[in-house]
Amino acid sequence: MQGRVEKKNQHLSGVKCVVNTCHYYAEGDYCNAAKIEIQPRNAHNSQETDCATFMPR
Repeated sequence: MQGRVEKKNQHLSGVKCVVNTCHYYAEGDYCNAAKIEIQPRNAHNSQETDCATFMPR
């Protein structure tokens, strides 16, 4: 499966991801996406945010 961004063989430094149903998820709660995008622009708290990079396995 191919995502919107490249999937790397190394972890994205400083990013913890526990969404094990994501294409970019790596064992140990890591993200192997080349980059991530968080939306929307004018969010006021974490409940209003969304990981736009998420792609189901």
